[in-house]
Amino acid sequence: MNKSELVDAVASEAGLTKEQATKAINAFTSSVQGALERGDDVVLVGFGTFSVKERAARTGRNPKTGEPLQIAASKVPGFKAGKGLKDAVNPTEKSAKKGKK
Repeated sequence: MNKSELVDAVASEAGLTKEQATKAINAFTSSVQGALERGDDVVLVGFGTFSVKERAARTGRNPKTGEPLQIAASKVPGFKAGKGLKDAVNPTEKSAKKGKK
């Protein structure tokens, strides 16, 4: 699903115009980005957590020459899915557990 498809889905689900849905999605992404820039986590219970993770400096290899090179330490955005989202993506685990009783 790309952004325009997401806008259509949000507009349909929430009863908004496409313009309103676009503004809402842009506000959400901007707010999450701002929080991560400040070093805050964004926790959406049942959906997941957006956070900033530290990536240590490491030695890599130039794929063309095979020469080793230093890759600097960096911060990267991360997302950890919440239980509700995991259960929605893996519904068979629930039904398999229920069937064993």
